Amino acid sequence: MEESVTIDNRADFAQWAIERARAIVAQEGTALALAARDMNEASIGEAGNALGQAIADALLDVFDGLTEGLE
Repeated sequence: MEESVTIDNRADFAQWAIERARAIVAQEGTALALAARDMNEASIGEAGNALGQAIADALLDVFDGLTEGLE
């Protein structure tokens, strides 16, 4: 379960983005690097897709948070 974060200003958003990017790179980037090191084409594709999905999910999380009060 993810922790809820309140973003009140640009600095809060920047800090959230940096922390989220670090987490994504640490997890998904490592898997992609290991697959590339092993030269496993199938694993490279899967890891690349997982990296892209993690980035998209993070962006959608922010968007959903911004639109919560608009419904």
